[in-house]
Amino acid sequence: MAEDLVLETWDLQCERNGREHRTAEMGCQQLVVRRGQPFTITLHFSGRGYEEGVDKLAFNVETGPCPIETSGTKFHFAVTDFPEESGWSAVIQQQDGGSLSVSLCSPPSACVGRYSLTLETSTGYEGSSCHIGHFVLLFNAWHPEDTVFLRDEDERREYVLSQEGLIYQGSSTYITSTPWNFGQFEDDILSICLNLLDTNPKFLRDQNQDCSRRNDPVYIGRVVSAMVNCNDEDRGVLAGRWDNQYEDGMSPMAWIGSVDILKRWKNFGCQPVKYGQCWVFAAVACTVMRCLGIPSRVVTNYNSAHDTNGNLVIDRYLSETGEEERRSKDMIWNFHCWVESWMARPDLGAYDGWQVLDPTPQEKSEGVFCCGPAPVQAVKEGDLQLKYDIPFIFAEVNADVVYWVVRPDGSEKKSIHSSVVGKNISTKSVGRDSREDITHTYKYPEGSEKEREVFEKAEHEKSSLREEDEGLHLKIKLSEGANNGCDFDVFAVINNNSDTERACRLRLCARTASYNGTVGPQCGMKDLLNVTLEPWAEKSVPLRILYEKYGESLTQDNLIKVVALLTEHQTDDVIVAIRDVYIQNPEIKIRILGEPMQQRKLVAEISLVNPLAAPLLNCTFVVEGAGLTDGQQIKELEEPVEPQAEAKFRLDFVPRLSGLHKLMVDFESDKLRGVKGYRNVIIAPQPK
Repeated sequence: MAEDLVLETWDLQCERNGREHRTAEMGCQQLVVRRGQPFTITLHFSGRGYEEGVDKLAFNVETGPCPIETSGTKFHFAVTDFPEESGWSAVIQQQDGGSLSVSLCSPPSACVGRYSLTLETSTGYEGSSCHIGHFVLLFNAWHPEDTVFLRDEDERREYVLSQEGLIYQGSSTYITSTPWNFGQFEDDILSICLNLLDTNPKFLRDQNQDCSRRNDPVYIGRVVSAMVNCNDEDRGVLAGRWDNQYEDGMSPMAWIGSVDILKRWKNFGCQPVKYGQCWVFAAVACTVMRCLGIPSRVVTNYNSAHDTNGNLVIDRYLSETGEEERRSKDMIWNFHCWVESWMARPDLGAYDGWQVLDPTPQEKSEGVFCCGPAPVQAVKEGDLQLKYDIPFIFAEVNADVVYWVVRPDGSEKKSIHSSVVGKNISTKSVGRDSREDITHTYKYPEGSEKEREVFEKAEHEKSSLREEDEGLHLKIKLSEGANNGCDFDVFAVINNNSDTERACRLRLCARTASYNGTVGPQCGMKDLLNVTLEPWAEKSVPLRILYEKYGESLTQDNLIKVVALLTEHQTDDVIVAIRDVYIQNPEIKIRILGEPMQQRKLVAEISLVNPLAAPLLNCTFVVEGAGLTDGQQIKELEEPVEPQAEAKFRLDFVPRLSGLHKLMVDFESDKLRGVKGYRNVIIAPQPK
């Protein structure tokens, strides 16, 4: 009888498998593989080698705290000659004396998560088992049978592998971009993302059921959407705040990446990190989804409606001086960010592709603050009854806005106002630092027959914009860029497109504002009682906005809301025009000194000129970049920065990874906050 087969050592080949599974950047200390794709391990036996026909080899894989075969969280499979199509399989690749290479493969529908791996050996009646380690299984966008399969390689690189990106902010008339370090392959982020799944209330309620559903990106997306906010007392990652009172945490503007947020959440025992707003929630969710292998991107919707009563009409009330009256719960946000993740929807029978996930806590869905996944195609087609939360997202991009002017006696006059909700829906382009407009994926062209059909299906009467028939047109224009620290002009431009002379009253009011629609103190006002417009004439009325008036109350969103009301004396009709002016921050300049090469010291020279008439105090630069810096680098300047002087410092760093990377910078001070800059750096590989 043959002597027992004794396993001496083994090698999970973390580095080789990491390269082949595109997970090498997660480090070579752990085995991280993608489902449906084979990975190789090597077994070394002492005494004698493996003999086919004499020895039997089998593996056990288990995930979750209570693995059960019927739940798909535990599998036992023997080494065979050919891979098993539908389940786990193990096939001998090659034998060299006492060494045996075995190729293991999960089905493309396996549950993702951390697994334990055990080898069972038996010779005749004798058998033994040996635990040979752990591995993490991720979704696989490269496998045609995985529900997150994405056909285009450039898109897979952007939406799964890219660790940095741009998030769009500002206003629909002045779109800005801010750099973001997603950092999904940075140290510890994978284990934090898996911990997030194990902290979610569904797991704590029923561990077996939760783990058994982790094969489904729809389920994972819903869990992540709920866990990124903390509104359900569920130990979520981020606390939201929108009132400009951030002293007991970090201002939402100050973040430049998800890594610091996720690490703080872990280090503080899963207590919510203070504070986030929509783009921070979306960016952190994007990091978690990319880390788990689900293609994801951050999307910005401009003039985003928050329709609380579901009637697809946003009512706003203004006084005759353009001030906000009676706060309606319905809001128009300058912009709103959410995540799109790519997945099949077998639960709907169709609607595969991009799905909206919105982790910003706004409304409850099935009793929990989360939103989605909602198929973008279903939003476009007005299929509001499908899962999940499509009516809310449909309203965000399609609601009508009605402005009511409230008279001193309390009576209300409906104004004429053309406001388009859901404009310039934006995301970063694939492989380039430019903006891709994806509005057409959410809605048919304004005024088209197809748009009318969708609104009928959604039982929503789209109001026809009456402005064209009225003869009087009103819009607000900006002279040139509005720079922080400077005075600038806005203009109310009135057109009389009729044969008759019109006599009107024009009121112009400017107030500082936040991106979620709330307004602050007035910083400019003009009231002209008699404006006469000749037939077919145009008149331009300027309003000067002074820094001394807006500087103190400018929020970190850098927005000024300008409202114009034009009342025609004869008819008493009121036309409203509104424009959000974005106040531009100074540019952060970044110079790279030295030859950019992997594992070789580089120097970044970072500077910014103070554009204000007063000195800047408490100046801090924060720098980070996946693969470039070792975490966040923080530099506090000891001296104030005088007007027109330069805030400047030099940072030494040693790039860890080769390829194209972004060095990202945030600047904070007492008067200038949330100033962002970045520089693309191409790092040459270390010479062999």
